This record gives sequence, structure tokens and C-alpha cells, in this order.
Amino acid sequence: MRTTSRAQSRHWGRHAAQYDELFLDPFEPGVENPILEAIEAIPNAVSKSVIDLGCGTGPLLPRLIKRFQKVTAVDFASAMIEAARERLGNQADQVHFLVRPMDQIDELAGSLDVAVAINSLVMPDVQEIDRTLSAVYRCLRPGGVFFGVVPAIDAIQYQTMLLLDRALDQGIAPSQADRLAAQQAEHHHYDFAFGRFAFQGLRQKFWQSFEVTYRLRKAGFRSIRLEQVLYPWDANLPLGQEFTDQPRSWDWAFEARL
Repeated sequence: MRTTSRAQSRHWGRHAAQYDELFLDPFEPGVENPILEAIEAIPNAVSKSVIDLGCGTGPLLPRLIKRFQKVTAVDFASAMIEAARERLGNQADQVHFLVRPMDQIDELAGSLDVAVAINSLVMPDVQEIDRTLSAVYRCLRPGGVFFGVVPAIDAIQYQTMLLLDRALDQGIAPSQADRLAAQQAEHHHYDFAFGRFAFQGLRQKFWQSFEVTYRLRKAGFRSIRLEQVLYPWDANLPLGQEFTDQPRSWDWAFEARL
């Protein structure tokens, strides 16, 4: 497991410079992200502590610095931490950075008011995910809240359905339409049975909505609310501009409390 974690750290670090180009960005204009509004609504944030779990290149950190008294950022890839420092410039000194896996934060037990994990709960080993969620639970004070966004495997299936219907409507034979939709939705990267994704050495977990609730409850969280992060139909999605009249694609967003 440690070997796999180290290898993934290297792969993520290698992609740090082009991360925003390779993956859907829940902070882009046009994205409806309920987590951002929820963070802004935290009362008395100026006296509270927050942790950005799997901070990556740090797109959320400027918002957190403005709102919270104490900001901690964790990522297991040192190249991601360096990219986050560069993004912040002089503000980097206002963040306590930790280079380590997200399940290794026990020294913060009982010290955090808010935890945020934006597209970072993607470890392909679900045991590591369980350990991370339990670690977050232990680190939150009574009344603390955990916000997160996780990539949705059912959204890929939704996009595949739209691509299939498009092909069928163009008169393509069903068997050929199946193959074309699978190619356009890049099914070769996915294991749909276990919700896994592999790309250029990176391995990620994609989620069903019921998995989010199940694993958060398993970690001890009792009050859980799910919403969707909605993405515009654009070049970031396969043939996105063809589907602007359809409901938007999504990732899963959650709010969990002790």
C-alpha cells in the first residue's frame, strides 16, 4: 500500500503543472458549486480553523485565507504543495502546509472546525479512503463540518447515454453506436463495476451517491447532505456543446457533521 501511495504521489506531482488542463475544475466560471456558498456561510469563520485536504495546486486556499483564522493544507505530492505556494505568493506564509497522505493527520485531533476535500477523496484503495474519513472525523471539534466534492461515476454513464442517443439519432447501427459512445466517453479509462479511473499513471476512485453516504456514516458522521456540482456543457465534456439543451453533468458534493 505504501509503495502504491508513493507511486501515486510521483504521478500526481508529475501532473501538477498541467492539473487544471487535465481535470474538471469545480471552481471555473459557469460551474454551480454549492460548497463554495456553504463555506462562505460558515458563521464566525474569522475565529475558526480549516483544513484543505488534498489541496493540490491550491485553488481553494485564497478563499480560505480570507475567511478563516487558521488554515492548514495537506497534500501527499510535494510538487502540488510547491504549486500551491507559488499560486499564493506572499500569502503562502498564512498557510500551514503538510506534505503527507490525508489519513496521517492525527496530531490535529479535536482541533479543527471545518474540513474541505475537493476532488481529493479519489484514492483507488477504499481502505485508504475509510482511514482518511475516520481521521477527518477525529480531527473535527464538536459542531465541526466536513465539506467535499467527489467525482461521479454515474455522470460518466449519463454522458454515455447522451452520446449513444446522439449516434442512434444519426442513423448509426446500435452495435456501432455502442462502440462510438464508449470511445467518445473514454470507457477504456474506467472500471465501472468498482468506480475506478486510470490515466497516464494516475489512478482515481469515482463515486456513486450511495457510496458517499455509506462511507461517511461508516467513519462516524451522522448528519449528511448530498448535492450536485453542475458543470456547463463545454469542451471539457465529450461533445459538450451538442447537449446544451440537456440537464447538466455533475459531481457529488456533500456536507457531513458529527
